[in-house]
Amino acid sequence: MLHKSAKDLLTQLDQIIEACHERDFSKPLPELSNSTFGQHIRHTLEFFICLFEAENDGKVNYDQRKHDTLIETDGKLARSVISSIIEFLDKNEQDFELTFEANYTDKEGANIQMKSSFYRELAYNIEHVIHHMALLKVAVKQSLNYIRLPENFGVASSTIRYRESTQAN
Repeated sequence: MLHKSAKDLLTQLDQIIEACHERDFSKPLPELSNSTFGQHIRHTLEFFICLFEAENDGKVNYDQRKHDTLIETDGKLARSVISSIIEFLDKNEQDFELTFEANYTDKEGANIQMKSSFYRELAYNIEHVIHHMALLKVAVKQSLNYIRLPENFGVASSTIRYRESTQAN
């Protein structure tokens, strides 16, 4: 289920990147505090990349993202990264132990470590991508309204289930 959810969300991202005009991909948008559509895409994808790379050494640290400006300025590259992440998810369906590492201070070297797992971090990535999709939804509706958003874009599955249960009554 986690893999399918992640792949469905990544596919939705891919669809809106494909629809986004190249000039708009890296244009600062006021609805995103003057960050760009591409920066939000890159940020989101780099969390998945960190998880993807954690398979090598058993450690995931989202603070060590590369902040690759090519991903945030080139929609075709972003789409290629999505394809690679989906491929990775298709090949890695088993859970495995990880060490989660993060620094929640403004001082270098203050990392904490805790036990985690691939599934736990994949669940976190799913929540994280939904959050950024919700932000992107606002920007698309205000500034990029030529982009057709998939139904329930940026809406958590629990909210979708809740809405469906209240409509049934």
